[in-house]
Amino acid sequence: MSAVSAAAAVERCALGIRRARPTAASPATRHCPPSIRRGPRRHLALAAAAAARRGPVAPRAVATPADRASSDLLGKFTLDSNSELQVAVNPAPQGLVAEINLEVTNTTGSLILHWGALRPDRRDWLLPSRRPDGTAVYKNKALRTPFVKSGDNSTLRIEIDDPAVQAIEFLIFDEAQNKWFKSNGQNFQIQLQTSRYQGQGASGASSSTTVPEDLVQIQAYLRWERNGKQSYTPEQEKEEYEAARAELIEELNRGISLEKLRSRLTKAPESSESVSPASQSTVAKVPEDLVQVHAYIRWEKAGKPNYPPEKQLVEFEEARKELQAELDKGISVDQLRKKMLKGNIESKVSKQLKNKKYFSVERIQRKQRDVMQLLTKHKHTVTADQVEVAPKQPTILDLFTKSLQEKDGCEVLSRKLFKFGDNDILAIATKDPRKMKVHLVTNHMEPLILHWSLAKKAGEWKAPPSNILPSGSKLLDKACETSFSESKLDGLRYQVVEVELDDGGYKGMPFVLRSGETWIQNNGSDFYLDFSTRVTKNTKEIGDAGKGTAKALLERIADLEEDAQRSLMHRFNIAADLVDQARDAGLLGIVGIFVWIRFMATRQLIWNKNYNVKPREISKAQDRFTDDLENMYKTYPQYREILRMIMAAVGRGGEGDVGQRIRDEILVIQRNNDCKGGMMEEWHQKLHNNTSPDDVVICQALLDYIQSDLDISVYWDTLNKNGITKERLLSYDRAIHSEPNFRHEQKEGLLRDLGNYMRSLKAVHSGADLESAIATCMGYKSEGEGFMVGVQINPVKGLPSGFPELLEFVLDHVEDKSAEPLLEGLLEARAELQPLLLDSPERMKDLIFLDIALDSTFRTAIERSYEALNDAAPEKIMYFISLVLENLALSTDDNEDILYCLKGWNQALEMVKRKDDQWALYAKAFLDRIRLALASKGEQYYTMMQPSAEYLGSLLGVDQWAVNIFTEEIIRGGSAATLSALLNRFDPVLRNVAHLGSWQVISPVEVSGYVVVVDELLAVQNKSYDKPTILVAKSVKGEEEIPDGVVGVITPDMPDVLSHVSVRARNCKVLFATCFDSRTLSELEGHNQKLLSFKPTSADITYREITESELQQSSSPNAEAGNAVPSVSLVKKKFLGKYAISAEEFSEEMVGAKSRNIAYLKGKLPSWVGVPTSVAIPFGTFEKVLSDELNKEVAQTIQKLKSKLVQEDFSALGEIRKTVLNLTAPTQLVKELKEKMVGSGMPWPGNEGDQRWEQAWLAIKKVWASKWNERAYFSTRKVKLDHEYLSMAVLVQEIVNADYAFVIHTTNPSSGDSSEIYAEVVKGLGETLVGAYPGRAMSFVCKKDDLDSPKLLGYPSKPIGLFIRQSIIFRSDSNGEDLEGYAGAGLYDSVPMDEEDEVVLDYTTDPLIVDCGFRNSILSSIARAGHAIEEVYGSPQDVEGVVKDGKIYVVQTRPQM
Repeated sequence: MSAVSAAAAVERCALGIRRARPTAASPATRHCPPSIRRGPRRHLALAAAAAARRGPVAPRAVATPADRASSDLLGKFTLDSNSELQVAVNPAPQGLVAEINLEVTNTTGSLILHWGALRPDRRDWLLPSRRPDGTAVYKNKALRTPFVKSGDNSTLRIEIDDPAVQAIEFLIFDEAQNKWFKSNGQNFQIQLQTSRYQGQGASGASSSTTVPEDLVQIQAYLRWERNGKQSYTPEQEKEEYEAARAELIEELNRGISLEKLRSRLTKAPESSESVSPASQSTVAKVPEDLVQVHAYIRWEKAGKPNYPPEKQLVEFEEARKELQAELDKGISVDQLRKKMLKGNIESKVSKQLKNKKYFSVERIQRKQRDVMQLLTKHKHTVTADQVEVAPKQPTILDLFTKSLQEKDGCEVLSRKLFKFGDNDILAIATKDPRKMKVHLVTNHMEPLILHWSLAKKAGEWKAPPSNILPSGSKLLDKACETSFSESKLDGLRYQVVEVELDDGGYKGMPFVLRSGETWIQNNGSDFYLDFSTRVTKNTKEIGDAGKGTAKALLERIADLEEDAQRSLMHRFNIAADLVDQARDAGLLGIVGIFVWIRFMATRQLIWNKNYNVKPREISKAQDRFTDDLENMYKTYPQYREILRMIMAAVGRGGEGDVGQRIRDEILVIQRNNDCKGGMMEEWHQKLHNNTSPDDVVICQALLDYIQSDLDISVYWDTLNKNGITKERLLSYDRAIHSEPNFRHEQKEGLLRDLGNYMRSLKAVHSGADLESAIATCMGYKSEGEGFMVGVQINPVKGLPSGFPELLEFVLDHVEDKSAEPLLEGLLEARAELQPLLLDSPERMKDLIFLDIALDSTFRTAIERSYEALNDAAPEKIMYFISLVLENLALSTDDNEDILYCLKGWNQALEMVKRKDDQWALYAKAFLDRIRLALASKGEQYYTMMQPSAEYLGSLLGVDQWAVNIFTEEIIRGGSAATLSALLNRFDPVLRNVAHLGSWQVISPVEVSGYVVVVDELLAVQNKSYDKPTILVAKSVKGEEEIPDGVVGVITPDMPDVLSHVSVRARNCKVLFATCFDSRTLSELEGHNQKLLSFKPTSADITYREITESELQQSSSPNAEAGNAVPSVSLVKKKFLGKYAISAEEFSEEMVGAKSRNIAYLKGKLPSWVGVPTSVAIPFGTFEKVLSDELNKEVAQTIQKLKSKLVQEDFSALGEIRKTVLNLTAPTQLVKELKEKMVGSGMPWPGNEGDQRWEQAWLAIKKVWASKWNERAYFSTRKVKLDHEYLSMAVLVQEIVNADYAFVIHTTNPSSGDSSEIYAEVVKGLGETLVGAYPGRAMSFVCKKDDLDSPKLLGYPSKPIGLFIRQSIIFRSDSNGEDLEGYAGAGLYDSVPMDEEDEVVLDYTTDPLIVDCGFRNSILSSIARAGHAIEEVYGSPQDVEGVVKDGKIYVVQTRPQM
């Protein structure tokens, strides 16, 4: 094998198996320590002893000499009952190669040898450079070589040319059975005889022999390639370089000439001694500038890889050889020059070689811009009251349809609405118990004649029988004419014809209209009502159908779909007609249009019913539609993201974003050709995950295979010729294991569909779609090249300076193997475009299509890079994530959160570069926040799009599978899915570096139970399980209850350690843990309904399957944990005559523990800890207000609703809460509350006006109403508390407008360590910490004997902070909180008088995050405050507080449960 081809082959093998890995039963393998990858360097020095240890290593296979000794049978090993391994060794004479021959008898499947060599100077396996064909490198730690099948046996020969190798070690893997064969549980080890030539190396080399440095460089590079491009330390590099020199010296000393050595290494032609000087002079020498140009062309064709200088020397010599071969054929240098020097190739080469002697990938210089310049804040949320846009006033045709549907026994069979001019005609076929009828109704009020017939087959006009003619009809030869008659419905006039049909087996009714002498047709064709097109059930008739959609618009679309199917011209014209109605319906109207167009783009709707339409007519209709979208894009910025999606689905040529088409069309090919399994399904999964240029080759291989009459060898031949081996197919993230296995009857359809598909693949991977979009914006003339010829388009005006050069750079690099420079160029182009897209420039549409093409090319290039990132350093992966984040921000309307994620991620990247030891912990917080942003985006898309997809899909009869995955496919096709895939790759790296492990154990309890998988804990919180149950819940928000019978909860979600559900789990002795490892989580989900035992530590969990008897024998006190009912009771509280009391009056009879504790702290804490002033509305006040004559009706309503609750109608809970808000405040209550608040120095809301008092009164009522929230109600039922006895006092405090809020547990709740304080901190008010707000708080621990040294456990990932103006908060304080054995805290609501402002948080400017000194000071102060409060009470405390301007305030404390 030649030097260059050997290098290529080794690289393919290395890539080919990188993703392969053994099963759980993988072999014990000697592994090399990982290190940073780099190639050998030039200036290396080798110790003489190292050179002496090595014999000469040939880069090619060497034939075994005929006079060698025959192989000695070394041993036999039994593999299984009828299969045996036989090993024979042929020892190596001095300086030659040892052979090991392996033969396995009676084999059924394909066997793989997993092996390496042993040397006395190495602890790990050596990977010999001489390898049998098909050998692949496994993780740079072992080799994998396939056995060769020979009859019933499998054989393999290994040659070892390194004299220092003493043995080989191996295992055998049977791929078919997924089975490893070992030698008595250990690796097989075959010793090579000690008589082998050892230690002489290059000792015979003359010390005076020298080798040119350029040849040493090439040899060193070839050695590095042969050794699998391993990572070398500087010392190893020196050894390798000098070993290369020693090998070449050895060859020279054996008599090989320097010229022959150069020829072999560079593949340059050798000069022959027999050639005369005269004949030598006739061969022209290749000019150096042409060699450079040709080397550049070769480099471009290879995808501009990052070759090291040594490899480029080889490339220059290869270019020289190819050109010399051309000259040898008789072509002159001038002809060669003319052939090669086209376009700007010379300037490209000279630019590359201006300051260096090799080629390298150019990079653009990105502008330094604040990422917040990319900010857009156009939200498009769908709320409960927005989901249904008020329908337009029903038309007379709607009323007529409704009147038919409401008739007893009348079934609407088919319905079709047609437009003519400004009027409509509706054709409806109905059936009652007696006969079938056709009704034709129109809002056209001029005299009108129906010219009609009946048809038993398509295209037929058949005169109807005379006995069914309506009155006054005139029978013609093949038709009938009937006049419309006028009628009224609900005061609206219309004209109608009704025809009662006989049982003639008619398929439909063709008709035209005549008004006077004017014939009216349906866009040039006959109108036609198809009786076989049934109105879809389960749609309009169902009450909830269409909820969450622009229902009227979707029904209008469904009415017009039959016309739309005639051609794309009809569809785009109809779409343009519907734009105004969609705009009037708001966001859901725009979404409705998108869903319809998306169904079209994914071939779920018919594109053309054999309707002959000219391309320019389609283009005109498409322009009309996209012009309307462009105008809306300018005027309604809040819809831009969805409008872009519509335009991407339509595309410039009506076929949509080619990048998305790759995903969509493979599904259509599978469905149309009945090839949904096997290789086609595996390829489909690969295409969905990361389409790459390989897919062009795979598609061509399939086409060649089909055209060869299904000869499978042709398929493999095409793949292999283009560098795609079986190993490479297996290396994809979604591996392709199978071969195609088509049937002869599939050939014609597959040839057609795959041929069309190839165009989409090439359009993406050659950048053709991008090229078209760029050319349209930059302008081109008739003298243009390629597909541009004969067209003239002017450039878009007002483009940024340097923009054409930037786009030229993008096109130059669109096929580069290294995607990084291309990605940077694409992003820079999008960033430069963004200000224009936010404005209203001329030809906005062309710029939108350019941006769509840039975005699509970016996503494809990222997917192409997945393989290169397999072994990349963390910094490289982080940089790619940064690029994808920026691209997502540029494609998102409301991108504030994404941009703050990008800022934080870039800050983490800088921390990596400066080797900050906190980088991984910091990056993990932002990785979690990015995931939250992606999840939020996915939920938003689902809420916004899926209802419309389901309703319109049902109206149009779209395949259910396509409806079900509608939103999922939208998400998978965007940058969010690409980003998610990169995050999933990087998360384990971060967890490992930050020592976070795969688990966070929130409540460490050893439990056993049956695994039950649920989507969300909230959905089952009121359920009771009759046996010990461990829930695997995909979603846990933090405010849920733990259901009866549940002994454990495992979730991928990240609720705060101090959230309600976390506290509840610890109190109820329930295992509660977050699992970060998706593979572990999938494994647990696979154990659904199985009995498992879980054993946690503070940082990890182990689990195993157990038997029923083991469960019964379990002595764990938690076996019944989920069913344990605490023995608690309530004492009913009475109204003691006061509507409001000051802190001095707080007592057990008047208020709950929350109020009493805060009053108790007054004067007992250090001066630097503040305690807010408080008053309270005592127990019994709610009942007193309810009994007031003012509220008699409210009291009666609540009593009725309580009766519903007794009957377990839990919908009454929400109704009670609404009813409580109707209470009127007695005058005495207002008077007393004002006196107490003013007397305590608190502001009185009423001083700012009656409206402010009403706000305060509403907040008080909301606190009372929270007695009936679902979580609290079911929690009291669970412990059998009498809900009637639950009383609610209200603690009134002035809000501290906090910088930060915190919760402290003075004993670490995760470990139970009483010497350690645990606390969590959030920015803004504490509701984001104690409420169910997504993301994690900052967390830390602090030893009580070292309060100046808090230890940070995690940075915050909460995207939202709550902030408020100076205000009052009304806190719930019930008698059902902090009971022994029952934690009722957090069940009821605390309500501020004013609404909080939600602010998207930027942690990169927060001193608590970026200033170590400030952070240490604040966290230390929080820990000191917690410790001081614990000292006051003498027991562990659960403390809530805030930080304002560096001062600590405690707002409540309770015993830690």
